[in-house]
Amino acid sequence: MGATPALPNAPGERTRKRRSVLTYLLGFGRVRRRTAAAATPEAMTVLEHLEELRTRIFKAGIALAVTTTLSFAFATQLVDFLTAPIGGRAALVSIEVTENISAFVRVALLAGVVLGLPFLLYQAIAYIAPGLTLRERRWLYLFIPAAMVFFVSGVAFAWFVMVPTALPFLINFLGIPNHPRPLNYIGFVTSLLFWIGMSFEMPLVIYFMAKLKWVTAGQLIRSWRYAFMGIATAAAVITPTADPLNMGLVMVPLLVLYLISIALARIA
Repeated sequence: MGATPALPNAPGERTRKRRSVLTYLLGFGRVRRRTAAAATPEAMTVLEHLEELRTRIFKAGIALAVTTTLSFAFATQLVDFLTAPIGGRAALVSIEVTENISAFVRVALLAGVVLGLPFLLYQAIAYIAPGLTLRERRWLYLFIPAAMVFFVSGVAFAWFVMVPTALPFLINFLGIPNHPRPLNYIGFVTSLLFWIGMSFEMPLVIYFMAKLKWVTAGQLIRSWRYAFMGIATAAAVITPTADPLNMGLVMVPLLVLYLISIALARIA
């Protein structure tokens, strides 16, 4: 008698099919891994890293030059806006020949930095992104829009809360008539706005660092003494004068931001 032909759905036939499919998938996986390995660029040398850094810095410098040049076109309007809390430019008194133009240039330079900040952040992220994992890059790419939102929030807080509180007290202290100088006044206001805006980035930076497992809330709590000293030093640098009142106006928001950073790190 001849051998009985195997049925299509016999157990042996199904086993052979599963083995064929498994062999195909394993082979396809090996092909995919070889293709991915071939597409991965070789590690950069130190000189190549330095060349990449030089290129990024050059592009950032070009962007700052362009945004600063554009800022000169509306710097006068910015000066009018910044001097509105004390009654406009007429309330300022200049006693040096170059003081007015120095205040004008300072406003234009700061406006150029603020306008170019998104591109500067992009260049920094583009430089470090190749060394990160896909997950880390995904979180990092969310940093640019979030950083701008936090910076604008800090500037708004300084302009609408700190400046209206600090200026009347400082100008009318002891009842002595006060006529601010352009460079001194512009330096005080712009430094306050810029550095408070930058300090508002602290919770965002710490949140992303905690998300990437670089820091923990426990580490931040244990390091509160060092954080306090760092905040005091930053407040002394930010404020144009060394009196305790101005330092306190800057230190209090920074301390609150540090506490918020600890909470965000705990959430992350």
